[in-house]
Amino acid sequence: MKTLHTRIASEFLGTMFLVAAVVGSGIMGDRLAGGNVAVALLANTLATGAALVALILTFGSISGAHLNPVVTFADALEGGIPWRETFPYILAQILGGISGAIISHLMFGLPIVSLSQHGRTGPSQWFSEFVATFGLLSVVWGCSRTRSSAVPFAVGAYITAAYWFTASTSFANPAVTIARCLSNTFAGIRPVDVPSFLIAQLAGGFAATIVFRWLVPNLQAQAKEVLLSHDLQRKS
Repeated sequence: MKTLHTRIASEFLGTMFLVAAVVGSGIMGDRLAGGNVAVALLANTLATGAALVALILTFGSISGAHLNPVVTFADALEGGIPWRETFPYILAQILGGISGAIISHLMFGLPIVSLSQHGRTGPSQWFSEFVATFGLLSVVWGCSRTRSSAVPFAVGAYITAAYWFTASTSFANPAVTIARCLSNTFAGIRPVDVPSFLIAQLAGGFAATIVFRWLVPNLQAQAKEVLLSHDLQRKS
């Protein structure tokens, strides 16, 4: 089994690269789109979805590649990860996300940290985050039960789609949300709007977990298979 320190490092690096992909592609897309927001969003979407697939494949066998505090919380709720490890995982994800935003700014010659002025608030935005996170956890629980090897591709595909069918462009991740409030760029969100997003994301993840307890009565027995299976860690 991988040590906790190794798994925490995996979560830090994975979330760092995820946010670097989200923020960096947002900056690049915005610069190259010539004011066409749809083109910028498309570039942001494709880069994020592709990065998710690659990162889950890369870090999945080390830490489970949660890269998301809601996934970690849900996994702990179902017995897939000990509760004592949830805080180190979540802290690593948040710090990794912040580092990813800083790295993006440095790559594009921007201030290291710049609080976002991009407003994302209101009932439709909050409900969108609930729906986006509910869907993400549904994909994770549904696929990991029978086809854990397909989870990286399913998650990448879902997030790519959810960018477009949700009004909030599907943050669906507290660590990413916190990091994006520190970036006054295309992908940013105002710090004042972050708490409502976090509440909606946690509610969506919790609701999906409860629903899948009903849909899949043996869900807790399958929880260790979230993403690329914690069993792989025990055998390594």
